[in-house]
Amino acid sequence: MGEAVSDQQDFDLIVIGAGSGGVRLARMSAQRGARVAVVESRYLGGTCVNVGCVPKKLFVYGAHVHDELEDAAGYGWQVPLDDVRFDWPKLVANKNAEIERLNGIYGRLLENAGVTIIEGTATLADDHTVVVGAKSYTAKHITVATGSWPVVPDVPGKECILTSNEMFYLPQLPKQAVVWGGGYIAVEFAGILAGLGVETTLLYRGDLFLRGFDGDVRRFTEQEMRKKGINLKFGVTIESVEAENAHYRVQLSNGEIMETGLVMAATGRRALVDGLGLTDLGVQLSASGHVVVDDHFQTAVPSITALGDVIGTPQLTPVALAQGMVLSRRLFGDGQGDMDYSAIPTAVFCQPNIGTVGLTEEEAREAGHRLRIYRSEFRPMKYTLSGRDERSLMKLVVDDETDKVLGAHMVGPDAGEITQGLAVAIKAGATKAQFDSTLGIHPTSAEEFVTMREPVA
Repeated sequence: MGEAVSDQQDFDLIVIGAGSGGVRLARMSAQRGARVAVVESRYLGGTCVNVGCVPKKLFVYGAHVHDELEDAAGYGWQVPLDDVRFDWPKLVANKNAEIERLNGIYGRLLENAGVTIIEGTATLADDHTVVVGAKSYTAKHITVATGSWPVVPDVPGKECILTSNEMFYLPQLPKQAVVWGGGYIAVEFAGILAGLGVETTLLYRGDLFLRGFDGDVRRFTEQEMRKKGINLKFGVTIESVEAENAHYRVQLSNGEIMETGLVMAATGRRALVDGLGLTDLGVQLSASGHVVVDDHFQTAVPSITALGDVIGTPQLTPVALAQGMVLSRRLFGDGQGDMDYSAIPTAVFCQPNIGTVGLTEEEAREAGHRLRIYRSEFRPMKYTLSGRDERSLMKLVVDDETDKVLGAHMVGPDAGEITQGLAVAIKAGATKAQFDSTLGIHPTSAEEFVTMREPVA
């Protein structure tokens, strides 16, 4: 069992931050009998619920409606596109109502588990004391789960640049927008804006966006995004932004000047540890500013642990949730449990979507595997009548010696939904022969994953 808790403290555990990981840790620990408090200064649910995964996906749904209306004609529906109107404030208001509903659910989950919710900004007075406002609270264990925050590069005019946080509450849509960055958030917001009728340019300093994804996926996504009318500019960055009336003048590193109605930076996120006083207590921060922990989320201070985005592990909600489960077990359960970061599935909700799990071709080759590569490109059945010029990509990375499927990658409609199922197979160590012996569901795009027979490399 974990260490015996002390009755001399106000709580057995204080969690700083009510995001996905913090809430899960608090709930599971309380259900194990611990006296738990959560301190939160902004909103229950953290980035994911409020300014991340959930509202982003709602905006993606909204941005895809225009494509659906265009496709309707191929199926006999006469939709007068000239009279179609989009109400951005209405979408934002409906999104806000849904987020408020989810905030309430998170609050009830914590309260029903017996967790004390403390509103305010936390500071650590010592290794067992958390100060919030004028009050101090003591605990045997303190967990930092404060997440991360968007970073805007230090360029002249940075005060004119928005981040994803502000985009979710934008009062009105501009006619033109510049999105600066090359990761998930930049690619997704470029698709959202373009889908809602905004003339969109995506800038990235590298030669191709989505670094770390499979090379075929990156190249295929570039091709499909250009078809959507998104202006992609690689090998370029922003040097300055200047406000001019209701527009912005953007100076690029290649000498070009752009005029636009909005500039958004999705150029990275930093660990949110400001004001906590961690280093004063001996908690170490890495060169990137993340809290340094061991494999069991333990910092250099015995009573202080940390999890989620703040420790620099993959910035994905399911990762933080799993960490919360493991840490709760270690603190108040049998003291066992470890995180497994292999074969983490993920999706990028650009248009079309990306779904990926396991090793990329590049990672597998670098690890020394002799590979067979299976790849298929095709037009989804839905677009055969609508005539939409959008294609899908599916790819399997297979170890030639063991026949084990090392990675599965997809670009296309519902890629995230399809990849979730594939993640179970890859986690279980499925072979290509087992994929081949699995009957497909016809007619679906997903069946392509079990019907690819001939390797392309």
